[in-house]
Amino acid sequence: MTTGTTRRRASIIHGYGASPEDHWFGWLAERFEAEGIPTTVPALPDPLDPDPARWAEAVRADVGTVDEGSVIVAHSLGCLTVLRHLRSLPGSWRLGALVLVSGFVDPLPALPALDPYIGDGCEVTGLGDRIGRLTVIRSDADPYVPPGHTDRLAGLLGVFAEVVPGAGHFLASDGVTSLREALTAVRS
Repeated sequence: MTTGTTRRRASIIHGYGASPEDHWFGWLAERFEAEGIPTTVPALPDPLDPDPARWAEAVRADVGTVDEGSVIVAHSLGCLTVLRHLRSLPGSWRLGALVLVSGFVDPLPALPALDPYIGDGCEVTGLGDRIGRLTVIRSDADPYVPPGHTDRLAGLLGVFAEVVPGAGHFLASDGVTSLREALTAVRS
Protein backbone atom coordinates (compact mmCIF):
# COMPACT_ATOMS: atom_id res chain seq x y z
CA MET A 1 0.00 0.00 0.00
CA THR A 2 1.37 3.39 -0.90
CA THR A 3 0.78 6.51 1.11
CA GLY A 4 -1.07 9.53 -0.20
CA THR A 5 2.26 11.26 -0.84
CA THR A 6 3.89 8.36 -2.69
CA ARG A 7 2.98 8.33 -6.37
CA ARG A 8 3.16 4.99 -8.16
CA ARG A 9 5.46 4.72 -11.16
CA ALA A 10 6.79 1.75 -13.10
CA SER A 11 9.89 0.86 -15.07
CA ILE A 12 10.10 -2.14 -17.38
CA ILE A 13 13.70 -3.15 -18.07
CA HIS A 14 14.43 -5.31 -21.11
CA GLY A 15 17.21 -7.85 -21.49
CA TYR A 16 19.92 -8.93 -23.90
CA GLY A 17 19.13 -8.42 -27.57
CA ALA A 18 15.79 -6.76 -26.87
CA SER A 19 14.22 -3.33 -27.21
CA PRO A 20 11.29 -1.57 -25.53
CA GLU A 21 9.05 -2.62 -28.44
CA ASP A 22 9.73 -6.34 -28.05
CA HIS A 23 7.92 -9.26 -26.45
CA TRP A 24 5.39 -8.33 -23.72
CA PHE A 25 6.93 -5.02 -22.62
CA GLY A 26 4.53 -2.75 -24.51
CA TRP A 27 1.51 -4.82 -23.47
CA LEU A 28 2.46 -4.53 -19.80
CA ALA A 29 3.25 -0.81 -20.08
CA GLU A 30 -0.19 -0.21 -21.62
CA ARG A 31 -1.88 -2.09 -18.77
CA PHE A 32 0.02 -0.13 -16.12
CA GLU A 33 -0.79 3.17 -17.83
CA ALA A 34 -4.48 2.18 -18.03
CA GLU A 35 -4.39 1.66 -14.25
CA GLY A 36 -2.92 5.13 -13.73
CA ILE A 37 0.69 4.04 -13.24
CA PRO A 38 3.08 6.16 -15.34
CA THR A 39 5.45 3.69 -17.00
CA THR A 40 8.77 3.87 -18.78
CA VAL A 41 10.47 1.22 -20.88
CA PRO A 42 13.96 2.60 -21.47
CA ALA A 43 16.09 1.49 -24.39
CA LEU A 44 19.29 0.11 -22.92
CA PRO A 45 22.33 0.86 -25.11
CA ASP A 46 23.72 -1.72 -27.53
CA PRO A 47 21.43 -4.59 -26.45
CA LEU A 48 23.37 -7.10 -28.58
CA ASP A 49 26.68 -6.05 -27.01
CA PRO A 50 25.73 -4.90 -23.51
CA ASP A 51 28.24 -2.99 -21.42
CA PRO A 52 27.61 -3.24 -17.66
CA ALA A 53 28.55 0.38 -16.95
CA ARG A 54 26.39 1.78 -19.75
CA TRP A 55 23.41 -0.39 -18.81
CA ALA A 56 23.85 0.55 -15.15
CA GLU A 57 23.80 4.24 -16.07
CA ALA A 58 20.68 3.82 -18.22
CA VAL A 59 18.86 1.98 -15.41
CA ARG A 60 20.03 4.55 -12.86
CA ALA A 61 18.75 7.36 -15.08
CA ASP A 62 15.37 5.67 -15.52
CA VAL A 63 14.74 4.09 -12.11
CA GLY A 64 16.69 6.48 -9.91
CA THR A 65 16.00 6.32 -6.21
CA VAL A 66 13.14 3.96 -5.45
CA ASP A 67 10.33 4.28 -2.93
CA GLU A 68 7.21 2.39 -1.91
CA GLY A 69 5.41 3.67 -5.01
CA SER A 70 8.07 2.32 -7.37
CA VAL A 71 7.40 -0.77 -9.48
CA ILE A 72 10.15 -2.47 -11.46
CA VAL A 73 9.63 -5.36 -13.88
CA ALA A 74 12.79 -6.77 -15.45
CA HIS A 75 13.53 -9.53 -17.93
CA SER A 76 16.60 -11.77 -18.20
CA LEU A 77 19.83 -9.73 -18.20
CA GLY A 78 17.74 -6.73 -17.18
CA CYS A 79 17.10 -8.52 -13.87
CA LEU A 80 20.80 -8.66 -13.03
CA THR A 81 21.17 -5.02 -14.02
CA VAL A 82 18.26 -3.96 -11.80
CA LEU A 83 19.54 -6.01 -8.86
CA ARG A 84 22.94 -4.34 -9.18
CA HIS A 85 21.22 -0.95 -9.24
CA LEU A 86 19.24 -1.74 -6.10
CA ARG A 87 22.38 -3.01 -4.37
CA SER A 88 24.12 0.30 -5.19
CA LEU A 89 21.43 2.51 -3.63
CA PRO A 90 22.47 4.27 -0.43
CA GLY A 91 20.38 4.62 2.69
CA SER A 92 17.33 2.75 3.86
CA TRP A 93 15.22 2.64 0.72
CA ARG A 94 12.13 0.49 0.21
CA LEU A 95 10.81 -0.65 -3.20
CA GLY A 96 7.08 -1.15 -3.70
CA ALA A 97 7.20 -4.07 -6.15
CA LEU A 98 9.80 -6.02 -8.10
CA VAL A 99 9.02 -8.65 -10.71
CA LEU A 100 11.95 -10.61 -12.14
CA VAL A 101 11.23 -12.67 -15.27
CA SER A 102 13.83 -15.31 -16.23
CA GLY A 103 16.24 -13.73 -13.78
CA PHE A 104 19.66 -15.05 -12.83
CA VAL A 105 22.93 -14.05 -11.18
CA ASP A 106 25.09 -16.92 -12.48
CA PRO A 107 26.80 -17.43 -15.86
CA LEU A 108 24.59 -18.97 -18.54
CA PRO A 109 25.89 -22.09 -20.30
CA ALA A 110 23.82 -21.23 -23.40
CA LEU A 111 25.22 -17.67 -23.63
CA PRO A 112 28.92 -17.66 -22.71
CA ALA A 113 29.32 -14.35 -24.57
CA LEU A 114 27.58 -12.74 -21.57
CA ASP A 115 30.12 -14.06 -19.05
CA PRO A 116 32.05 -10.76 -18.95
CA TYR A 117 28.81 -8.87 -18.21
CA ILE A 118 27.61 -11.37 -15.62
CA GLY A 119 31.00 -11.65 -13.92
CA ASP A 120 30.43 -12.56 -10.28
CA GLY A 121 26.70 -11.81 -10.54
CA CYS A 122 25.36 -9.70 -7.70
CA GLU A 123 25.10 -10.10 -3.94
CA VAL A 124 21.35 -10.13 -3.38
CA THR A 125 21.20 -11.24 0.25
CA GLY A 126 18.95 -8.86 2.17
CA LEU A 127 17.44 -7.16 -0.88
CA GLY A 128 14.19 -9.10 -0.50
CA ASP A 129 13.66 -7.51 2.91
CA ARG A 130 13.50 -4.07 1.26
CA ILE A 131 10.85 -4.98 -1.32
CA GLY A 132 7.13 -4.87 -0.59
CA ARG A 133 6.01 -7.33 -3.27
CA LEU A 134 8.69 -9.55 -4.79
CA THR A 135 7.87 -12.02 -7.55
CA VAL A 136 10.25 -14.22 -9.53
CA ILE A 137 8.82 -15.83 -12.66
CA ARG A 138 10.35 -18.55 -14.81
CA SER A 139 9.33 -21.03 -17.47
CA ASP A 140 9.75 -24.77 -17.35
CA ALA A 141 11.28 -24.67 -20.84
CA ASP A 142 13.73 -21.74 -20.97
CA PRO A 143 16.48 -22.49 -23.52
CA TYR A 144 18.77 -19.72 -22.20
CA VAL A 145 18.30 -19.52 -18.43
CA PRO A 146 18.27 -22.92 -16.72
CA PRO A 147 15.35 -23.27 -14.28
CA GLY A 148 17.85 -23.89 -11.47
CA HIS A 149 19.43 -20.48 -12.06
CA THR A 150 16.13 -18.67 -11.55
CA ASP A 151 15.19 -20.92 -8.64
CA ARG A 152 18.54 -20.13 -7.00
CA LEU A 153 17.97 -16.39 -7.45
CA ALA A 154 14.47 -16.70 -5.97
CA GLY A 155 15.87 -18.60 -2.99
CA LEU A 156 18.56 -15.99 -2.39
CA LEU A 157 15.80 -13.37 -2.36
CA GLY A 158 13.67 -15.43 0.03
CA VAL A 159 10.84 -16.38 -2.34
CA PHE A 160 9.85 -19.28 -4.58
CA ALA A 161 9.78 -18.89 -8.36
CA GLU A 162 6.40 -18.93 -10.06
CA VAL A 163 6.50 -21.31 -13.04
CA VAL A 164 4.71 -20.51 -16.30
CA PRO A 165 4.59 -23.76 -18.30
CA GLY A 166 5.82 -23.66 -21.89
CA ALA A 167 6.75 -19.96 -21.92
CA GLY A 168 10.31 -20.52 -23.14
CA HIS A 169 12.37 -17.41 -22.42
CA PHE A 170 9.24 -15.21 -22.44
CA LEU A 171 10.00 -13.92 -25.94
CA ALA A 172 7.53 -13.04 -28.67
CA SER A 173 9.09 -15.88 -30.68
CA ASP A 174 8.01 -18.17 -27.82
CA GLY A 175 4.46 -16.87 -28.27
CA VAL A 176 4.67 -14.58 -25.23
CA THR A 177 3.33 -11.14 -26.14
CA SER A 178 1.48 -10.59 -22.87
CA LEU A 179 2.43 -11.54 -19.33
CA ARG A 180 -0.55 -11.54 -17.00
CA GLU A 181 1.56 -13.06 -14.23
CA ALA A 182 3.63 -9.86 -14.04
CA LEU A 183 0.51 -7.68 -14.02
CA THR A 184 -1.08 -9.81 -11.31
CA ALA A 185 2.10 -9.68 -9.22
CA VAL A 186 2.03 -5.89 -9.20
CA ARG A 187 -1.70 -5.73 -8.48
CA SER A 188 -1.60 -8.11 -5.50
